[in-house]
Amino acid sequence: MPFTPFHLGPGLLCKGAAPRQVSITAFALSQVAIDLEPLYHHLRRETPLHGPLHTVLIGGAVGLAVGAAAWALARRMPALPPLLRLDLERGAALLGGWIGGASHALLDGLVHPDVHALRPFAETTWVLAPAGIDAVPVACVIAGVLGALLWVVRRERA
Repeated sequence: MPFTPFHLGPGLLCKGAAPRQVSITAFALSQVAIDLEPLYHHLRRETPLHGPLHTVLIGGAVGLAVGAAAWALARRMPALPPLLRLDLERGAALLGGWIGGASHALLDGLVHPDVHALRPFAETTWVLAPAGIDAVPVACVIAGVLGALLWVVRRERA
């Protein structure tokens, strides 16, 4: 993916499907944390841009750590709006962070040939053909719209 915001589409779909169980805040923060790796390599003009953080194993662990940090910070900030506080409850923050970190590698594996999302267990890459690569951001936007609609509908029923 060229930009982290596209990753939010699947995150919104997860949030819409399980609003109380998945933190979109932790999901989004994990996306940013994972993409610090290629930013660092890009600024230093190093290749490959994507390394260990872009694996399901390490990305998921980073996502868990980000979720734990977001939850811990939220507990220490009494002035947080109630919706944000609810989004950052422990279980939701951990699950949202983990899904965000793990899914980042899977999505980037569709478009970047230097991503080996299943390392250290496999060297598999699954980069799509150019037409498929172009479809990934579109699919993420569609997932985001559907997820946001589902989230709103489920909130109104609650």
